[in-house]
Amino acid sequence: MNRRTTHVAAALAATAALLLTACGSGDDGESKDKDKIAGADQGDAKKSASPSASADDSAGRPKVKLPKDDVLVFEGGKTGDAKKDAVLVDNAERHRAIDAAIIKGDPSSEAVQFYSEGEGATSAVEWIKSVVDDGYSVTGTVRFFDRTVAFREDGSARLTYCSDESKWFGKDRKTDKPEKTPVTKKSYVFYDASLKRSAKGVWKTTAVSSERGASQCQP
Repeated sequence: MNRRTTHVAAALAATAALLLTACGSGDDGESKDKDKIAGADQGDAKKSASPSASADDSAGRPKVKLPKDDVLVFEGGKTGDAKKDAVLVDNAERHRAIDAAIIKGDPSSEAVQFYSEGEGATSAVEWIKSVVDDGYSVTGTVRFFDRTVAFREDGSARLTYCSDESKWFGKDRKTDKPEKTPVTKKSYVFYDASLKRSAKGVWKTTAVSSERGASQCQP
């Protein structure tokens, strides 16, 4: 899992393995249908490529900027429930912050820490460091879809969603060239995240598991 490789597909797959190691694998079935939370709402089909535009600036949210060649598209940004929409926005900003940190080669990114806590912060740092240490940045487009939010009795949130990484690639830092890889079932990833609202109203990711090649995310 920690083995270094020069092939970007293995490098990006290793980041998913780090998430599984730190936060628990999604392979055990706990994040599948039998564990769905009753009453969970799914967002509409509208896409939002710039979730930061609707974020509440009163909490001091950092401004995350990505280069034009790295695009993150988030479907279902509006559920009709302001609380659920806030969870979706802050989770989207965390993903944007992680990409920005990888591109800058900055595992200690303040923006990543702003949207993460506990195991969620640890796994993000390990993810970023793994890709950077392997000599890669990222480029292309990732589409996040089937984003579903539900709230637990303790006030925390559970967010499950899929990502389509078929058009997202590693980019060699020395040559600045993308290393394109074939599209396979492993190009699609299922995420199961826990988030907790901070005193300032920020939904911080406290834990996340992922399953690359998950059946529920296949086209």
